[in-house]
Amino acid sequence: MSSKKTEFIVIDLISKIFQQKFWDNKLPTQRDLACAYQVSRFTIQKALKRLQNIGLISATQGDGNYIRARALGNPLVYNSLIEVPYEDLQSKMLYLKRVRPEPNLISIFNLNKDEEVWEYKRIRIVCYEITQIETGWIPFRLFPELSPEIIEDSIQNYALKNKYHISHFMTNYRTKSLTREEAELIGCKKGTPAMEITSRGVLKDGTIFVYSKISAIHYECTYIIPFNKEVYMSRRKRLKKNKKQ
Repeated sequence: MSSKKTEFIVIDLISKIFQQKFWDNKLPTQRDLACAYQVSRFTIQKALKRLQNIGLISATQGDGNYIRARALGNPLVYNSLIEVPYEDLQSKMLYLKRVRPEPNLISIFNLNKDEEVWEYKRIRIVCYEITQIETGWIPFRLFPELSPEIIEDSIQNYALKNKYHISHFMTNYRTKSLTREEAELIGCKKGTPAMEITSRGVLKDGTIFVYSKISAIHYECTYIIPFNKEVYMSRRKRLKKNKKQ
């Protein structure tokens, strides 16, 4: 079966999970799913594996696949990197240096003017293909002993090893075109469509411990967003009011 068919099954199962279509938070058997989607069990296994990799379901040997209740509260259900095994995700450093922060970084990290930040740039390799370029900044006072090896491994893991408690990440997405420099690093044409992903990592005490900008190709994500009737009706009222003016 084509990857498009597997992708459709993944998205359709996510939709049905959030529609609460499955009794007792348990998915149908692989045989039943294969019959419902008219595909092979192998295709179903691939789809279920992807749902397991993104943490939406868990497999119980001999009992089937169950929906993880905690995952249902996460508005970001899926992105194309979550399911990639860590052994297939690598980073290669381009540079790591201490710099004086620009005014926007002073504001983001709530720094004093005499404080420095680490600035790094790395490429990220997914399944042996360069797909991302990341530039990031980290307060020097939080991590005075950073090294290229730490950045290439995992900033989050290093933060946890240093007993920091990570609360959440705030992420913004927008479309962009690759610059000439970015295109040369990734190995594609200048102007290639890409996603710019801007992220702030936040500790439980509210401290920003990392701020980064990523230019990514072959990137996609799926959200589940609760409908806010109050906001919707307010916007509709403003629209009607503006039309009357």
